[in-house]
Amino acid sequence: MSINRFGHLFTFTTWGESHGPALGVVVDGCPPEVPLTEADIQPYLDARKPGKSKHETQRKEADEVEILSGVFEGKTTGTPISLMIRNTDQRSKDYGDIAQKFRPGHADLTYHLKYGNRDYRGGGRSSARETAARVAAGGVAMAVLKAISPEIKITAYLSQIGSDKIDMNNYDAKQIGENPFFCPDPKAAQRWEALLNDIRINQNDSIGAVVEITASAVPAGLGAPIYAKLDTDITAAMMSINAVKAVEIGEGMNAATLRGSENADEMWLEDGELKFSDNHSGGILGGISTGQDIVTRFAVKPTSSILTSRRTVTQSGENTDLITKGRHDPCVGIRAVPVAEAMMALVLVDHLLLHRGQIGENRRTIG
Repeated sequence: MSINRFGHLFTFTTWGESHGPALGVVVDGCPPEVPLTEADIQPYLDARKPGKSKHETQRKEADEVEILSGVFEGKTTGTPISLMIRNTDQRSKDYGDIAQKFRPGHADLTYHLKYGNRDYRGGGRSSARETAARVAAGGVAMAVLKAISPEIKITAYLSQIGSDKIDMNNYDAKQIGENPFFCPDPKAAQRWEALLNDIRINQNDSIGAVVEITASAVPAGLGAPIYAKLDTDITAAMMSINAVKAVEIGEGMNAATLRGSENADEMWLEDGELKFSDNHSGGILGGISTGQDIVTRFAVKPTSSILTSRRTVTQSGENTDLITKGRHDPCVGIRAVPVAEAMMALVLVDHLLLHRGQIGENRRTIG
């Protein structure tokens, strides 16, 4: 498995498996003299860690991060930062029944066909447990943003579970951290509570979700016209998250339903400041940021591990049935929200440093 690194200049490489002794990440390209301690990273891991509510897997992991290198006297040194998170609540025996069976909807089959082996204990590298390492790396990225571009704010939330969407008229950012769904609409959060209880308890099933992420105060000029488009890297970052099946920037797929007169955001100068009529572009034109909010969203498929019998095959080529036991999320999209924030931060820091290295300050202004 040769590709475990993401990024251009500010890069991170994750390592470890769901049921191994630990997992972690090496962050490289971080500027020196950025204030950083475990306490700066831990809140992001606490938001992602399992078992916080009955609507998540009941695996209990403290997800305590340890900084092993790259930090001295509370500041980054400019050398690789190695972070480790120990696994403490594995139950590998829960996966004994699937050692020879492929779980429908999981990566078991493709790993076996590609590599000739697989870690059936929770999926190994394909497990969403791997995202703990990314969130730790995201904590480093957040510290860098605070140091070099503190005005940038990243907000992620769950905007839809199944077909039930939030009402933007009820949007309240303060509500995102006040319910188990990272939901800004308190009325939707109440509906989702009942919905997931029914799906988890009465139907032994799972359901998908949509996560939306906004990055505000991102400066104009980040990105490049062709192979390092800002939206290309954001999309790749979000698509790399477990169970994500679709990613949109700005108007996204709905742009196909619009006319050019509707989709192209008009511009004008007002008191010397550039204004836009809307943000159909999601804050990116030609792969380069406009200075508007960066807006992206992604769809997370339903968790494939469910207590409902499904047809499958064995490694020896026999037809059989399978009920996936263990502790699983009825809606894995919930815990994808902190992962989305982390991935957005990692991409933005990477592009801020690339921009600073090549251009410094933007070459032109308007007016």
